[in-house]
Amino acid sequence: MPTPDLAAAQGRHLDALARAYAKILTAEGYDGVLLYSGHAHRHFGDDQTASFAAFGHFLHWVPMAGLEHGWLLIRPGARPTLYFHAPADFWHLTPRLPEEAWVEAFEVELRSETAPPSLPAGRFAILGEVDAELASALGAEANPEALTRALNELRVHKSDYEVACLREANRRALTGHRAAREAFLAGGAELDCQLAYQGAARVRESELPYQNIVGLNAHGGVLHYQHYTIDAPARHRSLLLDGGHRYRGYCADITRTWPGPDADPAFAPLVEGVTTLQQRLVAALRPGVSYVELHERMHAGLGELLAEHGLVRCSPGAAVATGITRAFCPHGLGHLLGLQVHDVAGRVAADGSPLPPPAGHPALRLTRELEAGMVVTMEPGLYIIPMLLERFRDSHDIDWHRVEGLADHGGVRIEDNVLVTAQGPDNLTLHDAE
Repeated sequence: MPTPDLAAAQGRHLDALARAYAKILTAEGYDGVLLYSGHAHRHFGDDQTASFAAFGHFLHWVPMAGLEHGWLLIRPGARPTLYFHAPADFWHLTPRLPEEAWVEAFEVELRSETAPPSLPAGRFAILGEVDAELASALGAEANPEALTRALNELRVHKSDYEVACLREANRRALTGHRAAREAFLAGGAELDCQLAYQGAARVRESELPYQNIVGLNAHGGVLHYQHYTIDAPARHRSLLLDGGHRYRGYCADITRTWPGPDADPAFAPLVEGVTTLQQRLVAALRPGVSYVELHERMHAGLGELLAEHGLVRCSPGAAVATGITRAFCPHGLGHLLGLQVHDVAGRVAADGSPLPPPAGHPALRLTRELEAGMVVTMEPGLYIIPMLLERFRDSHDIDWHRVEGLADHGGVRIEDNVLVTAQGPDNLTLHDAE
């Protein structure tokens, strides 16, 4: 149950959404839009389904990430109608609307069927995982580009309610991080760390916004490492944990790296160096700042860090110019965050024109100039990834002895979730209890 303050903020959020949708729909010439929450998909040849989270634009209105087969009809000047799928079912627990104030903002129709509702006369769009054939049968347009782009842009700037949800998702994720670290230092395997995370954060794995990355030792150098070993390693050198949470649809995305009792003495100072670099970059967040420029500043900082710790023999500038820093950190500095972990509209301008990433940094997910109300991740990293470093094998610019001494530590990533405000950054991740 939300606090009274959160419920009031959610009411203001819904009022603002109604006004914004009315303006956008009128400008695009639509009488309304039908949003589909989506549904889980069965595995091929099976009756089991994959994990599910509702469509982001539906979640923008209805804070129920697990609600399947929901439809929301929005028309300018009319109360939105929520078609709530609540079948009589003895195989599964029937979904129920919570006893919360936000429900009063909708006309609610409980339904057992999964098909979309009929639409009134007029020009309508339908958004979500629907095909053109279904839209045509309803007399609607499926996922029109201009309308989708405008609604994506609406999600870029977060309301007070959304910021509160993101802050709470961060708080819950941090409880998991602390428990996982304790399991690691107690000698646990990756699975032990993950189970400790879930227990402390009080969350099922299928409800997380993404599968947590729990990388011990060299596994920390696999950027999207996807397994949990069940046997503890002989030595505990490092843990890289990229773990999130979801609160009322909104996602936390936090990464921490910790040295273990068997770490090389050079590893802990490297973690401290990446953390210091990350905090410098966070402090630079302001409206009007180019995120691409911040990404380039990350690489300049990585060059300095590599030189300071003796991993390269060349100058910091040369490490950047030759591509060495990109081999140590091939991913982008971060991305927009909200109802999706990699949230929408990160590579387009407010008017919808494309903003592709620089040729040398194709993995950068956010290429916009920062604006107040954006929430971004800030996640510099430094990894020992043999396949990327191999092209420099004949280079004397890298101290291979030092690099190979850290290879079984994987890498370092430090990631916070930060709100951009007119006064500067508001770090949603940092809490007194961390």
